[in-house]
Amino acid sequence: MTATAVLRPRARRLRPWRPWAGGVTPLSAQIAGTVLALLILAALTADLVRPVTSAIDLDAILVAPSLAHPFGTDDTGRDVLALSLQALQVSFTIAALAALVAVVIGLWVGVLAGALGGRVDGLLMRVVDFLSSQNHLLFGLLIVVLFRPALGPAGAVMLSVGLTHWLVVARIVRGELLSLRDRPFVAAAIGGGATLGRLVTRHYLPHLAPAVGVAMVLLLPHAIFHESALSFLGVGLPPHDPSLGNLIAAGQRSLLVGAWWVSLIPGLLILAASVAVGTLGEYWRDRHQPRWRGELEL
Repeated sequence: MTATAVLRPRARRLRPWRPWAGGVTPLSAQIAGTVLALLILAALTADLVRPVTSAIDLDAILVAPSLAHPFGTDDTGRDVLALSLQALQVSFTIAALAALVAVVIGLWVGVLAGALGGRVDGLLMRVVDFLSSQNHLLFGLLIVVLFRPALGPAGAVMLSVGLTHWLVVARIVRGELLSLRDRPFVAAAIGGGATLGRLVTRHYLPHLAPAVGVAMVLLLPHAIFHESALSFLGVGLPPHDPSLGNLIAAGQRSLLVGAWWVSLIPGLLILAASVAVGTLGEYWRDRHQPRWRGELEL
């Protein structure tokens, strides 16, 4: 064995079926992107099937999958496939808005902690540590109960998910700012008389954009799961509103009479959306900013 062979680092084998073990291959990212694009297209065109989702057929209650209904019907005779597409649109919308709320809160908490430092940093990080030690689902239930009368079911669920998922973003932003404060260009800007506001807007935020973008992408599957869990528990969206959690809850009741197909498609949609978004987020993180790998385990 030559000296060159000894010093050459061993290449990491990429496993597309186990992205958490060895990274995500470009092929896996392409497949995930295709799946996500199809899901988004289905969500965008879900309004075309709205008349089908609202059509109750008492003569077709819990019909098994057939040519007329490829994925069967529910306990009111509505087509499960049409309901699932409508629910996918609702869940995607709530998850995207909730992830945006979480990123905005986490960004500014992290900026304040990292830019001001000192007692402000210590206080904000203790708040983050305390909230991180709490159960997200129970905390989310409390937020929904408190804000549901004022914001409505969808607004309360969105706020619940946003207020329980900003903590990791705040940690990432603070860590990035602590490293940026030691950079020569920041020292030069401070020496030139730049104010704190100018440092944040002209120097800090542009460098934080990639990290915040990765964090928001990785937050989406967690937001989908959280919204589905709240709806499944009966505290999220009303039972008559199509959401993936509501459909799975209805499917659980239908399982008692052998109607397994009611919850199959919503469950598969949640799984497909979560895996696709998570795979793309991991690929982006590993290829562009590998130093975030330990921080972005949401």
